Amino acid sequence: MSIVVRKDWLNKVQEETIEPNRRIVDPHHHFFVKSEVYPYYDLNELRADAGTHGVEQTVYLQCWEGHRETGPEHLKPVGETEWVDSIAKEAAKNPKATQIGAIMGTGELRGSEAQVHEFLDAHMAASTLFRGIRQIAAFDDTGSDLLSMEGVHNGRLYDDAAFRRGFKILSDKGLAFDGYHYYHQTACFTDLARAFPGTTMVIDHLGTPLGVGAYKGRQAEIFAQWKKDLTELAKCANVNMKLGGLAMPWCGMGFEADAAPPSSDAFVARQNDYYQFAIQTFGPERCMFESNFPVDKCGVSYAVLWNAFKKIAAPYSEAEKDAMFRGTAARVYRIAAKA
Repeated sequence: MSIVVRKDWLNKVQEETIEPNRRIVDPHHHFFVKSEVYPYYDLNELRADAGTHGVEQTVYLQCWEGHRETGPEHLKPVGETEWVDSIAKEAAKNPKATQIGAIMGTGELRGSEAQVHEFLDAHMAASTLFRGIRQIAAFDDTGSDLLSMEGVHNGRLYDDAAFRRGFKILSDKGLAFDGYHYYHQTACFTDLARAFPGTTMVIDHLGTPLGVGAYKGRQAEIFAQWKKDLTELAKCANVNMKLGGLAMPWCGMGFEADAAPPSSDAFVARQNDYYQFAIQTFGPERCMFESNFPVDKCGVSYAVLWNAFKKIAAPYSEAEKDAMFRGTAARVYRIAAKA
């Protein structure tokens, strides 16, 4: 499945920014410059989007860009951290604009202990912004048109003994872990979180409920299972929730197929139940709104997306709003306040 961004289509819906002075850290975006699957997205694109809401800082999440082309396989992903660190330094030349506040890289935790130590240490040496890794576990065997990961052969990567051996090294170094998987794998992520209660962990994209292929037309059933599994996961105090990602095509919300993109009200009407359940289950102090751009840009503009987030957050106190828009991300990814 390729992600296509249609800017003319997105421009059909324009909105004034709600709460323009709200302080925001966007804890999840990517840069794509060579991908054949995802749309081109660089610092200029990010700043044009993030500027609509005055986003102060962001967190870059791994996306297989910038890897070293030579050298040992286990060290090739370090090139991504080196590459994004150079972008962050370029961004710092204009301190009034959006800054890169943290980097989450990737690596193979199932490697030997020596390899895991070496690639994690290399990431940390490559950038003072490096905070941890995401090793994607998403797996589905229904034949649906979903993201599939090379080297992931079943839905229980988090249970793999070699993975857990590497995860302990990550944990011992005080690094964080972002987990991306499909909703039916959340119980396995919960087992991992229980095994490593001292590790800061994040579940991406609201746990990714699915709605295409074999999952189409099963929304009520999937929603019930999703709620059940997130209720158990939320008992793990070391796990934080990213609120976003449901505009990805495989979640089945269908925005990208509509004649016009959603307004913020239409976005809230279609997705609010997911957001409110997650916020009430994890608590605002462990939740953070995320853009997941440019992936979610196939279904909604940045300006409209964050207006929708602000409407979703309307029932909460000012302190709770600040946590979801800035505080939780700053704590989890150790981001210093922008001067």
